Amino acid sequence: MYQKPKNIFGQLEIFEKQIARLEDKILELDSRINKLLDIERNHLIRIKNKEEISDDFIKNARTYMDLNPDKAWKLYRNPDFDFILIDVTSKEYDAKNRIPEAVHIPWEDFAERFIEIASFITPLLIISEDGTNSVLACEFMVKRGYYNCNNISGGYKYWKGFRLQEAKNESA
Repeated sequence: MYQKPKNIFGQLEIFEKQIARLEDKILELDSRINKLLDIERNHLIRIKNKEEISDDFIKNARTYMDLNPDKAWKLYRNPDFDFILIDVTSKEYDAKNRIPEAVHIPWEDFAERFIEIASFITPLLIISEDGTNSVLACEFMVKRGYYNCNNISGGYKYWKGFRLQEAKNESA
């Protein structure tokens, strides 16, 4: 309920409070606009680099891509695709079932160690045991300005490289 101030100083105090609220709203809107601009810039970079991105990805301003196991395997095997592979499997996960050249940062330590990933530009392929922790890592990285994250759906559970190796071993 609005109360009319008794003097000019009371009126000035009311105006100052209203101006402060408006300034806070403007800062909030500015922050939201900058985040959306960062997402759109990321989309433009992906398009410029001829990445296959879905209409849904652009339309819904998605911040990271989910790669199916086949798509992830093709990118991994492409000598012309520059990327950083990050393994966020837990510390207890069997080390022999990991991709050796991946940067291993266990999910338990990720919040403290993610700064080891210095490039905000190089695409990040992120894998975990079953894809759960890699989704969390993608969301975590996006909140910190890494907009070129790619979750490997299904994680090691469906990693084509291991499945091909198993088939090769069975036929030998």
